[in-house]
Amino acid sequence: MDIYNDIKNLYPICRSITGKGIEDTLNYIKSEISITIHKVETGTEAFDWKVPKEWNIKDAYIKNSKGEKILDLNDHYLHVLNYSIPINKKVDLNELKEHIFTLPDLPNYIPYKTSYYKENWGFCMKHSDFLKLEDDIYEVFIDSTLEDGYLSYADLIIKGKSEKEILISSYCCHPQQCNDSLSGTVMAMYLAKYLQNKSNFYTYRFIFIPETIGAIVYLSKNLKLMQENIIGGYVLTCVGDEGEFTYLKTRKENQLVDKVTLFLLDQSGLNYKIRDYHTCGSDERQYNYPGIDLNIGSLMKTKYGEFEEYHTSADNLDFITPKGLQETYNLYIKCLDLIENNHYYMNTKLCEPMLGKYGLYNLLGASKNLKNNIGQYCRKILYYCDGEHDLIDISNKLKINIDEVIVILKKLLSNNLLKK
Repeated sequence: MDIYNDIKNLYPICRSITGKGIEDTLNYIKSEISITIHKVETGTEAFDWKVPKEWNIKDAYIKNSKGEKILDLNDHYLHVLNYSIPINKKVDLNELKEHIFTLPDLPNYIPYKTSYYKENWGFCMKHSDFLKLEDDIYEVFIDSTLEDGYLSYADLIIKGKSEKEILISSYCCHPQQCNDSLSGTVMAMYLAKYLQNKSNFYTYRFIFIPETIGAIVYLSKNLKLMQENIIGGYVLTCVGDEGEFTYLKTRKENQLVDKVTLFLLDQSGLNYKIRDYHTCGSDERQYNYPGIDLNIGSLMKTKYGEFEEYHTSADNLDFITPKGLQETYNLYIKCLDLIENNHYYMNTKLCEPMLGKYGLYNLLGASKNLKNNIGQYCRKILYYCDGEHDLIDISNKLKINIDEVIVILKKLLSNNLLKK
């Protein structure tokens, strides 16, 4: 497994919410997992929105009067305002400044700026370079197209024993942004690989979309089915740095993913942060919106907007690390495994069963070790298998590690002493 290497492979692609870049990204994912790619025409209505025109770009630069390039798209894709209309003209310094975006507080970073729904043209540059601009006549050139076309997205359904679904959503539309965007996309790809290689109780719905408009389009086409089946899930983003874990709760709170994720974070012994839903900023905005109510959380490392590299050229391959990615992957696997097992169980016997005849009681007793005194643990767990306590409730109530609870439950299930 090499999540970092796949991010490295995808990093050079110039992405946006439509166009060749996102299509190339989806095709890369399709070479790894069996996603289905969908295309939606420009102008298609999706609730209060419409699919915008398709944007593609080949080249862009600014030249001074000597013909020297002082800015070049090929040096960094953030150098151009995303969705810029084509332009080829000469301007003086004052007009040029009206179309340049910088970060005065972070003078060595290039900002990430977009203009999806208002036609405009512009460039982004380091503020330190902006201050060096001289009074001159500049040639501005953007070789882009903005025309009727398609919005592309992809999904993958991994069937389980139940029709009830867990949603895993990621967005793959940001150009050369590693933590915000790519880390979540590739993490989702690896979680799909994990689930495809095992038998699952739940069905899993993976979505690879352009942020916001992609989620809205997807919901507009699949809402009824999603509301019938989805019981929770995650938006994957900002999962590659080495900061503390952050969990963004669902709007309703105390939902399945909230309970599972916060339980495991607490059990981990790690320092972590909790953020309320009203601080949301990604596609969980759509999935939790009143009337949609899919109860989707987001488990991140450092939350978007809370690291200075966010939406800048500094969110690069040096900001994320294999260690940070692996830590997040490991915790997501624990979350999915617990979701798979965190059911409500019922006893199948009246009064406590005779555990000895099932090989679940050590007649010598008096041992506090799980292996040597499994009968005592079986008894205690059976006390709370009443259809009203799930695994997390039982683990919290009895102060028994969740992994040990799962081991015992599997033994009780295999001996038909419990039913889901």
